[in-house]
Amino acid sequence: MLKKYLLAPGPTPVPPEVLLAMASPVVLHRTPGFSELFRRVSDASARLFGTDGPVLTLSSSGTGAMEAAVTNTLSPGDRVVVVSGGKFGERWGEISRTYGLEVDEIDVEWGTPVDPGLVADALRRSPGTRAVMIQHSETSTTALHPVEEIAKLTRGTDTLLIVDGITSVGVLDCPMDRTGIDVLVTGSQKALMLPPGLALIALSEKAWKANAKAKLPRYYFDLAKARKSLDENTSAYTPAVTLLYGLDAVYRMVETNGGWPAVYRRHRILSEAARRGIETMGLRLLAPAAPSPAVTGVWVPDGIDGGAITRYVRDVLGVTIAGGQGKLKGKILRLAHIGYADTFDVVVGLSAMEMALRHFGRDVPLGRGPGAAQEVLLEMYA
Repeated sequence: MLKKYLLAPGPTPVPPEVLLAMASPVVLHRTPGFSELFRRVSDASARLFGTDGPVLTLSSSGTGAMEAAVTNTLSPGDRVVVVSGGKFGERWGEISRTYGLEVDEIDVEWGTPVDPGLVADALRRSPGTRAVMIQHSETSTTALHPVEEIAKLTRGTDTLLIVDGITSVGVLDCPMDRTGIDVLVTGSQKALMLPPGLALIALSEKAWKANAKAKLPRYYFDLAKARKSLDENTSAYTPAVTLLYGLDAVYRMVETNGGWPAVYRRHRILSEAARRGIETMGLRLLAPAAPSPAVTGVWVPDGIDGGAITRYVRDVLGVTIAGGQGKLKGKILRLAHIGYADTFDVVVGLSAMEMALRHFGRDVPLGRGPGAAQEVLLEMYA
């Protein structure tokens, strides 16, 4: 028997309590009882996002919310600045070009945070820029971009700041209203500890004003229609009922276990432990300057195929970690510590990496990486 561990950055493990909640009998979504659940979940999502405005729940992956962010705030021919520092930064550009937007792409070395000065330069070159699009946590490179600094460039202007928070919302505190984010999106299968299928999106008042003028086509992802339905505690179209049961259970779990501050602290400690362990193993971090607290990236040693390592730890050891995407394929490993992750998930992940490296011929002393991580993890129990 091979016990399996899911330590990839999405989908992430789902707690047993949440699985049980999702196993509840399905009810008609146009009923008072479901409307009460929908209202309760929406209110809790607004607290998570740190906004006084509505947070809309869509039945889609996070990419659906990214597309909705574009189509609901912009018009054909609008100029946008896209920070492209990874696979998902590239996605902002792909969506924008699909809808006929003029894209000014800032290419950032994968694994490094964008210099806010580059964004400022782009905005100076094109004062009519309608939006800046960026990842907060770039999942593919494990780098954290300085969203708060970039928000200072767009606050008080007509330019929208559109942020992919798919691996940052629920991982670290970034209150939307106080930070100055105009559109924020996330997905259910990351820190929210659910299966894929739900996306959350919120707009600032500035973004809602842009929505009233936006001319790009939309139907299913019509956020004005979704907002009108939310005012009646329901959804515009058939929602993912069982996932909403699960999201309600997630929010209850968080509230009864110290709230979001405790969640943010746990992610910080887990990420610090993972980085300490990897460095003690003599490996190089992918994003040392600004690492994401959701997932830690590491360069694969020369002469070893990263894909071979991920297959070995998955098929032989039962541990699923992620490899690289795009131009990083085969070159890196990514160990997630997001959502339903705790101390020994990091220890297991680092142990599996050590054993795999030993299997592929690297002289790695067993136990050093996990031991170094344990020194950090003790803070969880202090």
